[in-house]
Amino acid sequence: MEDQNRIHGDLFQLLKHRGVELALSNKSSLAAEEPLGTHGTTVIALKYDQGVLNVADRRAIAGGTILYEEAEKILKLDDYTLIAIAGSYSQAAEAVRFLNHSVKYYARSQLQEMSLEGKLALVSRVLTQSIPSVLQGIGGFLPVVSIYDSIEKRSRIFFYDVLGARFESREYGAAGSGAEKIRGVLNYIVRTRGPFHEMSLEETLREGLHLLDVASGLDPATSGLTSDMPPAAKIITQDGIQDIPPERLHNLRKELLR
Repeated sequence: MEDQNRIHGDLFQLLKHRGVELALSNKSSLAAEEPLGTHGTTVIALKYDQGVLNVADRRAIAGGTILYEEAEKILKLDDYTLIAIAGSYSQAAEAVRFLNHSVKYYARSQLQEMSLEGKLALVSRVLTQSIPSVLQGIGGFLPVVSIYDSIEKRSRIFFYDVLGARFESREYGAAGSGAEKIRGVLNYIVRTRGPFHEMSLEETLREGLHLLDVASGLDPATSGLTSDMPPAAKIITQDGIQDIPPERLHNLRKELLR
């Protein structure tokens, strides 16, 4: 009688008892192991003597498949704020669109720019709202935020955890599957070559491209310097946001691969 009650309390056990086998449980576990949607991989922010350099590979993956090799993972929030994104590409892109709209709306409605603290808090709020998706294993992303602080007259880097907690870095920030593999390399560079914020843009750019190439050797989801599409690179300084010209990246990539 006790076994019969236990069977009646579990639909799958009841069906199995009647000779009906279902594979739903296997499919649900598979879905949990293989995230839905497109995912970006490795983004890195490095300080240099005039500002912050952001570099990112261009690969987007879906499960174990390379879906796209021209993804843009360094996005502009406003004239003095960059967000480099890793993780669920659709969630991150939608979040940045929302953030961009919110910052513009605030400026137009309040007749003043949103404060640095306001922008950082807004990013935390967006991450907090994505927690249900993260818990289901179907989304989630990690941003690295680079800002030129017009009040303190310096560039700053902030990174977050999946729950929205915010941290400020003195030298660098990194996110994505490849970033996990190169944290030791980042520390090694600072200890042996000196802090990034004392390097020139050319030195920092070389280190950033090297780091992406190292990450690609350890993480198949990250594209390296041998890819047909060079990494993306942007800088942010007191003059605002600028793209590193593709020709400069192409020539430096060829030099590094010799």
